[in-house]
Amino acid sequence: MRLVSMVTDVAKGFGSLVGVRGGTEEPRYDVQEKIHGLEIRRYGPRIAAETTVPGGEESARSAGFRRLAGYIFGANVSKSKIAMTAPVSQARGPGDSWIVRFYMPSQSTMNTLPTPEEQNVELVEVAGETVAVLRFSGDRSRGTVDARSAELLRVLEKTAWFPNGEPVAWFYDPPWTVPFRRRNEVVVPVVAR
Repeated sequence: MRLVSMVTDVAKGFGSLVGVRGGTEEPRYDVQEKIHGLEIRRYGPRIAAETTVPGGEESARSAGFRRLAGYIFGANVSKSKIAMTAPVSQARGPGDSWIVRFYMPSQSTMNTLPTPEEQNVELVEVAGETVAVLRFSGDRSRGTVDARSAELLRVLEKTAWFPNGEPVAWFYDPPWTVPFRRRNEVVVPVVAR
């Protein structure tokens, strides 16, 4: 049985190298519209574990990821493991900081999720929202995310949707995934004009 588990883990690791995401839950959504290369999606309410990390974008993403991974791998009061989901969300926070989020599995509730051991990890309820999404692969540096966010806002000007917040980056694959196979998105809440 242990050999089967090891083989499965190796297969998943190789799959993640080339962008295969089988078995990783993502928040459910309905596509409202596809227009000018964007998707307008409607997400229902969900729960996220989040942490705020000061510093540069990439170092904050790495530190935030490790902190949140610790929570889902058992750094919580009940020592419970929680399934990994995608995407990892990163948004500008107050001052020179970044907010990194993991969305919790869909069956989770605030009452069933364990309390984080680390003070810098908190569980938050995310309200349902309509968002505009621009998907891209490859590099996910600050410059690329800024350029894609600007493109998202520029394209939105040609639609019946108006941005209602700041763009956020979503990353679906681990950093070791070959760049051209990575799924990345920039997302902004929208309202109809």
